[in-house]
Amino acid sequence: MPTNATTPLTTTSTTPGAGAGAGTTFGVTDFRRAALVAAGPLWAAVSLGQVATRDGFDLSRHPLSLLSTGSLGWIQIANFILAGALLLIGASASAGGGAMAGGGAAAGRWAPRLVRISGIGMIAAGMLVMDPGSGFPAGTPDTVPTTMTWHALGHMAAGSITFAALIAACYVLARRYAAAGSRTLATTAALSGTALLSGDLWAMSGGALGTLTLAVGAITAMCFLSIAALNPRP
Repeated sequence: MPTNATTPLTTTSTTPGAGAGAGTTFGVTDFRRAALVAAGPLWAAVSLGQVATRDGFDLSRHPLSLLSTGSLGWIQIANFILAGALLLIGASASAGGGAMAGGGAAAGRWAPRLVRISGIGMIAAGMLVMDPGSGFPAGTPDTVPTTMTWHALGHMAAGSITFAALIAACYVLARRYAAAGSRTLATTAALSGTALLSGDLWAMSGGALGTLTLAVGAITAMCFLSIAALNPRP
């Protein structure tokens, strides 16, 4: 199966020969690109599916990370780890000249690095679980914990690193698309980064519905990486 990690992420057509028919091959680079495309939507779908089905969960009060607690918490833990792994795989593709390479030296270097940092942060956030609180899981006192365990502190640190890397990746890609003359993609990238930045800052300030704005921002930025993977060469 021929592959070339330094070419754009496209399927490779075979050349018809004697007794051979036309076909396509799916290379390693294509797989990595597919991983980057899948990471955000899959993480969002699994998270929102739990929002709709987990007893006592209220997105207007509870962060998505709180889904990692309780008897079904393993689902969200696995969701974080899988999404992080997919981002790491996708970053490998972009570093090799695929999903996010090109568009200038800065974007070619920093976009893959930032996606890789996001992936590592997601995996760490999955392994380090928040403390139950604010009435979730069902039966938990409806109060905010006054002390935090080491793994809850670790989760917050991992989340902060992930968000910072995602925001930066969106802005780096916005600059790359703008330089290439792709205004729609540049605007989408900038708005995605701003959605996460503003949602995170609002949540940290204790603003009303802060957990909701953070969730919207995180999903928006994650899913923008899927758009970037589908548009490797503006």
